Amino acid sequence: MPIKQIITLTNLQGMTIKVSNWGATWLSCLIPIASKHREILLGCQSLNQYQHQDAYLGATIGRYANRIANATIDINGQHYLLTANQGVNLLHGGQCGFDKKIWNIEYQSAQKVTFNLISSDGDQGFPGELKVIVTYYLTNENEVIIDFQATTNKTTPVNLTNHAYFNLDGELSNSVLAHTLKVNANFYLPVNRAGIPYHNLADVGQYDMDLRQAKQLSDRLLESPERQMTGGYDHAYLLDKTKAIAAQLISSDKKVLMNIKTTKPALQVYTGNFLQNTPNRHNDVYSNFAGIALEAQFLPDSPHHPKWPQPSCYLQPNEVYHHHTTYQFITT
Repeated sequence: MPIKQIITLTNLQGMTIKVSNWGATWLSCLIPIASKHREILLGCQSLNQYQHQDAYLGATIGRYANRIANATIDINGQHYLLTANQGVNLLHGGQCGFDKKIWNIEYQSAQKVTFNLISSDGDQGFPGELKVIVTYYLTNENEVIIDFQATTNKTTPVNLTNHAYFNLDGELSNSVLAHTLKVNANFYLPVNRAGIPYHNLADVGQYDMDLRQAKQLSDRLLESPERQMTGGYDHAYLLDKTKAIAAQLISSDKKVLMNIKTTKPALQVYTGNFLQNTPNRHNDVYSNFAGIALEAQFLPDSPHHPKWPQPSCYLQPNEVYHHHTTYQFITT
């Protein structure tokens, strides 16, 4: 049986990240600021704790990130029952998604590591054997590039992402609500309390969901009826692909700026509304809003909405799924 391992990547500027083959998980992100380092990624004290938390801290999510309503899909007239793990719905790949598997280490160097995984036909109810490759690359420009590739022998939905939670003030800061966030998106997806879309894409001008201008996360956070339903932001934004940068997050002290670039069509903005009691690195627990997840992906429940304006979430046997997301860190 493969052994759980922790791999450290370091660049020429002294930035360091740690990843593990347990869930192909991003464990740590230390940013050099002046003569110190700031930990800007939420994480646990041990790999054992990662196995017993349900916040998906830093994990690679698959075979399908976000939710699929009623945990069912239909492909070419065949009905598939998936493994429901959030009520009647499937969340982040099912009861034993990619975040709970030990990946193989395919390649490792000072600034790059590649993991691979084979998801068998029928895994969590999904059709087809899926071969997945995830690469983390730490550049000398303080960028973390996560590259996702997959192939299948049967038509299957694929939606891979990383579920890192960021707190650019430092992971011991209790809240990200003083951060400012900008998301280049003209439309968002309204969802019910279970996170399932109940309407088609809506203009971000509705219900105060517009993030096209940088906005402090605490600004009227629970005044919008949309955010009241989900306890904060937990919404997918359809990205404006004419913009090079998908999103920009800035720490409250303005010392760290993070730009996100991605080939994916959407970005899930989740303000950690249910992080309470998740174990942290310091023999304690996180509070709600301790970190923000910005997950590049397809829109949630896409298998049931083929007409949404994005590429198909279904991977065919003659295709290669290939997407990447870049997190660029700029410090002052």
